[in-house]
This record gives sequence, structure tokens and C-alpha cells, in this order.
Amino acid sequence: MSTKDFIEKDYYKVLGVPKDATEAEIKKAYRKLAREYHPDANTGDAKAEERFKDVSEAYDVLGDAKRRKEYDEARALFGGGGFRPGPGAGGQFNFDLNDLFGAGAGGAGTGTTGGAGGFGGGIGDVFGGLFNRGGPGSRVQPRRGQDIESEVTLSFTEAVDGATVPLRMSSSAACKACAGTGDTNGTPRVCPTCVGTGQVSRGGGGGFSLTDPCVDCKGRGLIAENPCSVCRGSGRATSSRTMQVRIPAGVSDGQRIRLRGKGAPGERGGPNGDLYVTVHVDSHPLFGRRGDNLTITVPVTFPEAALGADIKVPTLGGPPVTLKLPPGTPGGRTMRARGKGATRKDGTRGDLLVTIEVTVPRDMGERARKALEEYREAAAGEDPRAGLFEAAKGD
Repeated sequence: MSTKDFIEKDYYKVLGVPKDATEAEIKKAYRKLAREYHPDANTGDAKAEERFKDVSEAYDVLGDAKRRKEYDEARALFGGGGFRPGPGAGGQFNFDLNDLFGAGAGGAGTGTTGGAGGFGGGIGDVFGGLFNRGGPGSRVQPRRGQDIESEVTLSFTEAVDGATVPLRMSSSAACKACAGTGDTNGTPRVCPTCVGTGQVSRGGGGGFSLTDPCVDCKGRGLIAENPCSVCRGSGRATSSRTMQVRIPAGVSDGQRIRLRGKGAPGERGGPNGDLYVTVHVDSHPLFGRRGDNLTITVPVTFPEAALGADIKVPTLGGPPVTLKLPPGTPGGRTMRARGKGATRKDGTRGDLLVTIEVTVPRDMGERARKALEEYREAAAGEDPRAGLFEAAKGD
């Protein structure tokens, strides 16, 4: 804010106390207003947040005897009509208070360096305790809530189709004992180091500056004179809650999901943090997963593979599908049942990949053995391994 704006602010009016109010009356008024307009008690209310900032700024000045004296003197000299510049060209007169009390203002018969009243150091020496407190930055800033990490274990079917699961989480939230102020009396003061911003700047070389969290207030912008015994002055306490979280369909084992705004609540009207959920998926006794496709291995008999057949194949959570096995199907061949796989992000489904496994019977009846021996005699001229030996010789 400008010097002129600062002088014109009536902090007594902001707190609702008379100009001759005692220190106890000022403190009592501030406590009442701070509790009423604290952002943690008025989530999403921009007007209440702005009112809280004004109240904190007023108490930061009037709550300190030295600053209050400087403020009263400044108001008496300029705010109450002690200096009324006459109109210049065009009916306006633009002035700078530093020009009035600067080193060059001591002419015109004053006989002292710095002029009126001997303010040789300029206006900054008179009001330095007030005007060098960060300007607009002295207002307490909103603070984003922390991110939360959690884990959940799903069944294979839940991962494919999606599921809503309860998650019990512990996170930082506004302390109920002190209404998030950190102070037993609900009257924290604006941090004098960072003037309420929660950050301090330091030179980084080359004309740049670096910003770090304030170590005195730990980035809160507020300091508790009487720290709350529950939160130890931090204004935050551990809060446990159970949340119903929707896990989208098609998640895979080890996938990390980000849920915006589902983390810890923010401070002073700041946004909530995010929730990150790491998903673990149990295996299935029959089905496997390959991207958006499901996999299954289906055993078939030798006659089915040799002569061809229509075979039924189970699907995950749905009715079975019938696949037509062509004659001469070798073991290891993969067939595809379209649309019977995992759900994709766009709502469509992948495929079911069916791998054929030709089984060899352990026990055969006499009739089956005799038929198989007759087949061996009929196919005696065929050697499926004939080409292996030639290939083994190389070029």
C-alpha cells in the first residue's frame, strides 16, 4: 500500500474500538473478530477472509504500543487534516511525503537539516516501523493443503471393472481446540519476520531473489503468543476420516492414481491437497492380464485340435463365448474373443486372448488305445521332425 493509503486507514474503526481504548480492550476486540472471521471457520467465504486480513493488520499495529504511538502521530499529522495541499494546475496537487521531509526540505527559513521538526532522516525514519512491514504482503496468505499417499488392494475383477472402496486416512486438518489459529486464546500475531506471507526472500545473485519458507513461523505467517496445547501452536492437528474413493475401471497392479482436491484441507481458505492412491491387484486363478486384454489358456483334446470343433470359453463376469476351432489347430495357437477384455479409459473393452493347449490323456480305455494305434500305423510315413536335423547343420 502507499503511504497515503496507510495513513488514511482507520484501524480503530476496523476493530470497533474508540481511539482511547486500552490495550486490554483492543486485544479483546481482536480476539472476538478473529474467531468470527477466521478462514478455517468460514471456508470459501472470500468476504470473511478479507475481513480477517484487515482485522489482523489492524491488531498488528494497535496491539503494539510503539507502533500504535507512531500510527496515532501519523494520523494526527496527516490523516486528520494537519496537511491539506491546495489545488494545483487542473484542480489537483500530487505530492510525495518523502519530498516533504526529505533532506532537501530544510530550506525556506527553517535553519535545520530535514525541516519541520528536525526529521533529518526523511519520512522513512518517522514511519519506518509502519511502512516497512511488507505492504500488501503483510496480509496472511492462503496455504494449500498437504498431499496424502494411500494404498488399496483390489481383486482382479474389481481392477478390471472398477470399484468404490473405503479408505481410512489420517491427515492434517484445522485444530478443533483452537479453531485452527494455533493460539489458546484464538489471537495469533502476524509473523514479524515474513509479515504474514509465510515466505522470506534472499538474494540469489544476478539481480534474482530466492524464496524460502519462513523458519520462525514455519510457513504459516502467524505466530501464537499462547500456543495451543493440542497442536502446539501449529494450528493443525491429525484428523482421521473414512472416504469412499472410486477406482476407475482398467487399473493395473502398481498404478498410482491422483485424485484432485481429496487430500488434506487447506489453511485460511487455501485449496485442498491431492490424494495419491497406489493400487495393488490380486491375481486370478484363471485369467491373466496383458494391457487392456485378458488372457486365458484353454485345454482341448487331440481330436478337437486335429478335426476341428466348437469350444466354449469362460469370460470374466459374463456368459461364456463359443470359439470355432479350425481343423489342424496346433497347441500354443492364440485365438481372440473381441470385446471380452478389460475396460479401457474410453469405456470400450479390450479382447480375450485364448491360448490353445492340446492335452495328452494319461489313461485310455482299450478301445481308444486300439484306435490310436491304428492311427499311428496309418500316419507312419509322416515325420514331423524331419526338417530339424537339416536345419541344425546350418548354412
